[in-house]
Amino acid sequence: MSIDTVTSISSQALYTIIVTAAPVLLISLCVGLIISIFQTVTSIQEQTLTFVPKILSIFLGLMLLGHWMLNNMVTYMETLWSDFSVYIR
Repeated sequence: MSIDTVTSISSQALYTIIVTAAPVLLISLCVGLIISIFQTVTSIQEQTLTFVPKILSIFLGLMLLGHWMLNNMVTYMETLWSDFSVYIR
């Protein structure tokens, strides 16, 4: 296996990780920002107020996007395993 092959595999893996995790992270970021603005406007400084809405929104995002995320990961693994004979040379 050459260095180019290893570099290609690792770059595809990192790209798949970023693309798969991005929707859930963006949902968490947006909900956190909205709660933060709400806390600033109302002068509520409760640290635990952000956790429940974030967890609920992440669960909802995983329920809606979970199939797509799993399909992304399975497609990458199928590609990796189908080219396995090329990698062991």
